[in-house]
Amino acid sequence: MKTLDSIPTHKIERATKLVSTGVKIGGNYLRYYGEKLIRGEEDKDKLNANNAKDIYDGLKELKGSALKVAQMLSMEKNLMPQAYVEQFSLAQFSVPPLSGALVKKTIRKYLGADPEALFDTFSMQSENAASIGQVHRATKEGKALAVKIQYPGVANSIRSDLAIVKPIALKMFNLKGKDTDRYFEEVENKLLEETDYLQELQSSQMISEAAQVLPNLTFPKYYPKWTTSKILTMDWMEGVHLSEYVKREKFNQKERNLLGQTLWDFYMFQIHGLRKVQADPHPGNFMVSEQGELIAIDFGCIKEIPEDFYIPYFELSKKENIEDQESFVKLLTDLEILLDTDTEEETTYFLALFQKMMRLFTKPFHDQYFDFSDAVFWDAISNLSKDFTEDSQLRQMNGNRGSKHFIYINRTFFGLYHLLHDLEAQIETESFRKYLR
Repeated sequence: MKTLDSIPTHKIERATKLVSTGVKIGGNYLRYYGEKLIRGEEDKDKLNANNAKDIYDGLKELKGSALKVAQMLSMEKNLMPQAYVEQFSLAQFSVPPLSGALVKKTIRKYLGADPEALFDTFSMQSENAASIGQVHRATKEGKALAVKIQYPGVANSIRSDLAIVKPIALKMFNLKGKDTDRYFEEVENKLLEETDYLQELQSSQMISEAAQVLPNLTFPKYYPKWTTSKILTMDWMEGVHLSEYVKREKFNQKERNLLGQTLWDFYMFQIHGLRKVQADPHPGNFMVSEQGELIAIDFGCIKEIPEDFYIPYFELSKKENIEDQESFVKLLTDLEILLDTDTEEETTYFLALFQKMMRLFTKPFHDQYFDFSDAVFWDAISNLSKDFTEDSQLRQMNGNRGSKHFIYINRTFFGLYHLLHDLEAQIETESFRKYLR
């Protein structure tokens, strides 16, 4: 794979790259409509495939938050054409890596010496290259290590990247006015936190120590000696990424259920026990060992859950509160979904909309056991997402509603649901409670 000697970091450079990508997409549409006109037929799948490839090819050289957005979108399997899901999912661990010279320069800058002097062995070829950084193998005194190196300039480009994509997001989610700034500030703050590997070190050590009570779950050990704000060193963990595990032809339902239960208990333990959670549950952040243990390897994106959000959010998941109109209205108001400025039409519309949503998305919480392979449940989620995108009345409503905390908490649950669905896992929903102190 081609390596990179530099990454565009200036706002103008990055904007120019995105504009050139837009020109390619325009060309794809011209060809699409030309073929439709000449041949009288259309191939929307081909158009999606070409557009997805061109967008990904542009983003993978920018890296940073631009590529992180693609990674996040790859989890939205129900909202995006399959071609986009397939291309954007490559952002999890398959993008052009930094060249050896740039790797050595970065390590020297942040650790004070060349990698050959710091470690007994160090591979200049990266094992995984993703949106924020890439991982190299190393050894020291018999220990197999993973050294994660952040791409240069990533943190400095976050604000300019978000400024570029903001107009698109405003239109996509029907957001209007200055009140939208709180949502973008939440995303910006979280992306900036992901570029601070010292903070990730602290989160990793705290969560991995607290979660020792959970069975079938393991974590790498972290090494502060070889960690700075831009370099993170931990044990090299042997196993396969969860995305590869679920594709195995040999299907072992018992093992999948165990992994699914471990995932569910781990997330519920974080949310209800620690009131903070790893809010980036994509398959690149988890591995499966030869012994069938779940390995958690990335804690860059941590969302703290404040009490005034936690209580109404989980009260809203209770069936009796969804069906009780008075309780439901109060909870939607507490969570800033229903607003004092809403018209009667808006109140009626959003009450019905969120009641329909919550009846579906909270189903896993309503019974002792839940089967995430349930095709009826998953089809309903897919159809509901499609209904939202095609709802003309929704596009006319004020989209500025909901606490800013929804962004990463909902992302956590959507991602968790997807992982459990891919595993086709059957889980016990209250199992985690026995691990809470």
